[in-house]
Amino acid sequence: MNEMTRMSRAAAAPPPAEEPPERPRTKPRQSGPFGVLDIGTSKIVCVIGRIESDHSVRVLGLGWQKGRGVRAGGIVDIEKAERAIRAAVGIAEEEAGTRLSKVIVNLSAGQPESRLLNVQWPVGGRAVNEGDLRRVFSASRTRATSEARSIIHNLPLAFNVDEAAGVIDPRGLFCETLGAHLHVIDAATTSLRSLDACLARCDLEIAELVSAPMAAGLATLAAEERMLGATVLDMGGSSTGLAVFAEGHLLHTAQVPLGGMDVTKAIAGAFSTPIANAERLKTLSGSALPSPDDEREILAFHLVGEEDHLLAKAPRSMLVNIITPQLEKTFEQVRERLDACGLGRAALQRVVLTGGASQLQGVRELATRVLGGGNVRLGRPAPLRGLADSSTGPAFATAAGLLGWAAGAGRAFHDLDPDAERPGGVVRRVIEFLRQRL
Repeated sequence: MNEMTRMSRAAAAPPPAEEPPERPRTKPRQSGPFGVLDIGTSKIVCVIGRIESDHSVRVLGLGWQKGRGVRAGGIVDIEKAERAIRAAVGIAEEEAGTRLSKVIVNLSAGQPESRLLNVQWPVGGRAVNEGDLRRVFSASRTRATSEARSIIHNLPLAFNVDEAAGVIDPRGLFCETLGAHLHVIDAATTSLRSLDACLARCDLEIAELVSAPMAAGLATLAAEERMLGATVLDMGGSSTGLAVFAEGHLLHTAQVPLGGMDVTKAIAGAFSTPIANAERLKTLSGSALPSPDDEREILAFHLVGEEDHLLAKAPRSMLVNIITPQLEKTFEQVRERLDACGLGRAALQRVVLTGGASQLQGVRELATRVLGGGNVRLGRPAPLRGLADSSTGPAFATAAGLLGWAAGAGRAFHDLDPDAERPGGVVRRVIEFLRQRL
């Protein structure tokens, strides 16, 4: 048993039973086209998909726009963000030949936080039913709810049925007490309200919010990696999301407020060049690792305020010396976040880098050095039916993960919505009470 496995069991759930339980029941699939929306600092992506008869996802339409009015997934200029979202959604709708009223949206705004909870619920010797599960989820939400934050995910890691531990789906099992180990993710309510208001201006409702780094992990991690333990670093424009998986579950998420745009701004400041030119230098000539030819290779670039035909020159080594410390700072903060939550080196044995900023030359090697020498690889989502290869790179990992979530990937209970409201009214509550006890 490796270190990550021991860590996950100690922090989240007791050791599983010797015989692995059956997987949860299958979720009814989406019956028609659905949309997902990846709202990021550098780009906004809308994808419309459909579930095929073989349960695979087919992409019907894709639209994307340069990110505007957004930072770290949060809305900072509602009018600019509205225009960018409308444009991306409009392109996808035209390509798919359909209109969207609801979308599944990535969550990276509002400083998302993770916490682990243990909940006990008395069952009284009868069989566990859906009502018991809903009460367990409701109890965890009550314990985790705070005035200024909203719960986004209430993810079960494992259940205890009396002395039997590590149960995935306890429905139908008899017990006196049902125990649950849950991972709760919440975010600042005000940020979520701003996001909801922006989408309402676009005539869209939020069908679900999905943790952005979790979505990136669903798209880029192999099933074996999620079981053995791995950490996904989703390197975006203004933030880097991290998601720790083990035993097939998401154990922890966090966000570091550094991304690719911070590197671009550092280049722009040092070279006195416009942001667009700094981005071009980073993309075409940038590297996180020095090479012997850096001093001899000369880069030409425009200066801020100068005419376009006036160029300045500098060796490539200057560019590398700006990029490397910025990325080192990002990986150092990732390591500090993991140490602070008690995961430490165990979570860094396997690391998958994804997101647009992960494509910079030398990032993998630098991450390996700063994060402690574990196994680091670059992750890209698997090809999707109906989507060109150019749109399946690391920059589209979150969007691909949102499509997978819509199709049922990563959900603990495929046929039960833990957060669904119970029927209202006295008569309906009485009927529900009787059903749960017959």
